[in-house]
Amino acid sequence: MSSKALRMSTMFLRTLREDPADADTDSAKLLLRAGYVRKAAPGIWTWLPLGLKVLNKIEAIVREEIDGIGAQEVHFPALLPREPYEATHRWEEYGENLFRLKDRHEADYLLAPTHEEMFTLLVKDMYSSYKDLPVTLYQIQTKYRDEFRPRAGLIRGREFIMKDAYSFTIDEEGMKKAYYDERGAYERIFQRLDLKYVPVFAMSGPMGGSASEEFLAPMAIGEDTFALAPSGKAWNVEALTTPELPAVDSSAVPAMESRETPDSKTIEDLVATANRLYPREDGREWTAADTLKTVAVTVLHPEDDDHEGPWREVIAVALPGDRQVDMKRLEAQFAPSELEESTEDDFKAHPEMVAGYMGPMVFGKQGEAAGVAEPVRFFIDAHVAEGTEWIIGGDEAGKHRFHAVYGRDFKADGTVEAVEVRHGDMSPDGSGPLSFERGVEIGQVFQLGLKYSKALDLKVLDQNGKTVPVWMGCYGIGVSRVLACIAETHHDERGLAWPTVIAPAQVHVVATGKDAAAFDAAEKLVAELEERGIEVIYDDRKKVSPGVKFKDAELIGVPLIAVAGRDTVNNGTIEIRNRDSSDSVAVPVADAAQTLASRLDTLLGK
Repeated sequence: MSSKALRMSTMFLRTLREDPADADTDSAKLLLRAGYVRKAAPGIWTWLPLGLKVLNKIEAIVREEIDGIGAQEVHFPALLPREPYEATHRWEEYGENLFRLKDRHEADYLLAPTHEEMFTLLVKDMYSSYKDLPVTLYQIQTKYRDEFRPRAGLIRGREFIMKDAYSFTIDEEGMKKAYYDERGAYERIFQRLDLKYVPVFAMSGPMGGSASEEFLAPMAIGEDTFALAPSGKAWNVEALTTPELPAVDSSAVPAMESRETPDSKTIEDLVATANRLYPREDGREWTAADTLKTVAVTVLHPEDDDHEGPWREVIAVALPGDRQVDMKRLEAQFAPSELEESTEDDFKAHPEMVAGYMGPMVFGKQGEAAGVAEPVRFFIDAHVAEGTEWIIGGDEAGKHRFHAVYGRDFKADGTVEAVEVRHGDMSPDGSGPLSFERGVEIGQVFQLGLKYSKALDLKVLDQNGKTVPVWMGCYGIGVSRVLACIAETHHDERGLAWPTVIAPAQVHVVATGKDAAAFDAAEKLVAELEERGIEVIYDDRKKVSPGVKFKDAELIGVPLIAVAGRDTVNNGTIEIRNRDSSDSVAVPVADAAQTLASRLDTLLGK
């Protein structure tokens, strides 16, 4: 029987002693140095034999768990026509992140960032009755996003590998069951991969739908910040909600009063002016927390039934003066619309908006009462409780209103999450103050609901013969990103240290020196390990120093290392090391294969 061992003398491999200059994370440095990947272009990577072995093992675990919940695998093209994405408005919504191209006939195509439209159309083409449902389909496929600044190696690339699954059910109850089946499979996948994860409540964003959770791998290099409650629950910052604040008794607050506040366009200047001209009777100083600032924001809405093409809407948002606006949090509540700061032209179109002195009294319901023609909608941040007293803009230069009470003097058209969250803010579940951590998104699950089925007219006949839209769920895992995250969290100063289940081999056999006996003993050990079904990398290189071989073995990161050298073999032993340096022992040559097999069982939890 021919040997399947990976022999270092013939393996397509070149290890590097120094970190590549443009590698910005540990995983990127080590995957390059150990010969798992090579860079083809910014954010685009070539997979080498060792990298493919690890990738294939991760994919196998993903398939096993997803197949285990009854999903069926399909495979779509990555090159797709424009029309399905135009029907769901994502041709525009994805903006510059979408790779767009034309064929020789000038027809528009894209390189798919996700495949919701194609899955939906496939089921529409083949299924027409409730008897066909439920069904869950998935694929493991290459995706494309035109990242402005690719970084962190495989973690944020322009081409990447994803598992995406889609469930199709006759009702909402079925969608929720499929959602939790998939969610459970994700937890089992990450546990098997020995990758720490935190399920985080998230916003659906351009995916649409209702409930959504991200799975984040906690690590310092992560681009996502999540908020952690004492209860253990976690939220994406954009998805954080503020517990409803109890109303405050404002019966003793004097009537709202307009006062002169010259040169007070900023909160800092306003506070200084208030303390200088209008000191409090009780001696307390005015602070930024006593002010309510109102900002103008422009919503960029996509085309809809009432408007041809995208359209602009100016809105006003009020928030405590000691807080800053978080545009990403605010924008998430207006998805799929985008937000930007209002421009000079926006202000000219609304002369009631006086920069630096805007207050609630010319917006929303107050604007109507004041006779403003078509007043803009007015929103208030969730940290403002009914009955609270504020200094607000006077809506004319050099003036502010004091003793303004929310709910008494002004009201809002809606409540929004507008401010940057900070340490000590109360958690949405009320369990205590929040802390903040960083992580990398490795998976996400969505309850899509009816968005795509309605947009693409996916309907079936129900039990009563009535045509109804199909309920959908969407579930993604970044397979190549998961590999990078494991490399990021499983290494030391010497190199990678893969979990046994996905290592490119289970034992790295090293023959050292010039003594033929050492190489003979190593060859025999390799054969015995292969007979037991154990995967082996064998460093059979001649004229390569022991030091180089040991460094390569530690860099590559296989969990067990067996060394056959002149001294050990002459003593009738082979040295066995754990890659993590937790144990090293010399065992008789005849016992080496059994010892390695036993250690391997221990590592695999058998």
